[in-house]
Amino acid sequence: MLKTEQRGWIKGRNDCWKSADQPACIADSYRLRIAELQARYRLVEATGPVFYQCDGNPAKEVVARFFRTEPPTAIVEFGDRSSLMYLEQTASGARYQGQNESLWEHDGEAIVVWGYQGPEMHCTAR
Repeated sequence: MLKTEQRGWIKGRNDCWKSADQPACIADSYRLRIAELQARYRLVEATGPVFYQCDGNPAKEVVARFFRTEPPTAIVEFGDRSSLMYLEQTASGARYQGQNESLWEHDGEAIVVWGYQGPEMHCTAR
C-alpha cells in the first residue's frame, strides 16, 4: 500500500513543472507528504483520541487524533472511513480540511462535513 501511495505522490510532485512557482510547489509537496507519513504511521506525538457525538445520535460518532506535524494534521474517523486533514487558518477555533471532509472545532464543539457536499453534523466532545 505504501509503495502505491508513494508512486501517486511522486506523480503529483512531478506535476509541479506546471506551477508558476516550481520551487514552492515542490517544497509544499514534500512538507505535506512528510506530515502525512508522520501522522499515518504515528511517528510524532498525538493528542486524543477525541470522541465526538454528532446530531444527538450516539451512533453518529466521530473520532479524531491530532498530530504535532508541520503543518498540523488530524486523522478523523467516521464509520468505517478515515480522512487525513491539514490545519487551516481561521479567526477562531481549529479547522482541519481533508480531501472531501472537514472538522471545525471550537471549545469542545465541532462541525463535521463528511464526503463531497455532505451535510454539516453538529458534534460535541464526550
